[in-house]
Amino acid sequence: MKLDILAVGSHPDDVELSCSGTIAKEVDRGKKVGILDLTRGELGTRGTAEIRDKEAKAAAEILGVVMRHNLEFSDGFFENNTAHKMDIIKILRKYKPEIVLCNAVEDRHIDHGRGAKLVSEACFLSGLRKIETVMDGEKQSSWRPKHVFHYIQWKNLKPDFVVDISGYLDKKVESVKAYRSQFFDENSNEPETPISSSNFLDSITYRAQDMGRLINTEHAEGFNVERHVAVDSIFDLI
Repeated sequence: MKLDILAVGSHPDDVELSCSGTIAKEVDRGKKVGILDLTRGELGTRGTAEIRDKEAKAAAEILGVVMRHNLEFSDGFFENNTAHKMDIIKILRKYKPEIVLCNAVEDRHIDHGRGAKLVSEACFLSGLRKIETVMDGEKQSSWRPKHVFHYIQWKNLKPDFVVDISGYLDKKVESVKAYRSQFFDENSNEPETPISSSNFLDSITYRAQDMGRLINTEHAEGFNVERHVAVDSIFDLI
């Protein structure tokens, strides 16, 4: 299976919180999209890794992605090392995505910036044919995505470009709410966390509204780039 987009998150729910509107829109347009989680989020204050596994599966079904895989790296302690890069390279070469969406280049959680750098470097190395990998008993060919874009997470980073997700906010919020153990639930007896408040849940909507305001649309999501993005014509810009 070849993917158009592979969205990668250090934790289950990173993708849903940050770029699920874009994913839902592209799936609706017929694009093949997959999600790769680096960890199971086992250090999260609320819930368990097993619960997060089920929630991630439910969120994937809501978004309509064609695959979701978890590499089970160590939450909070995974490193940007050779072994982890090779694991990601195997996934890239298996699914051959044109575009990779990954964690914010800088953020509150230490796994986010580390995950961003790890995935970005793996995307480059995946294109080197002298790096040999084998998956399912077969030698893989090299593959480098055309673009690596970083979604925006906790910090209000200045986007390099924004995607109009008007009409897809409801699906974005629905995919986030699939993680019932993590976010606001007035009946929960779990400890409070920075993301379990009603304000944080509301912020998904008002951040999308504010990003949409910047481009004169209803809702949008922002991304950062590693290199200049080219357009064929200035009329491609809205």
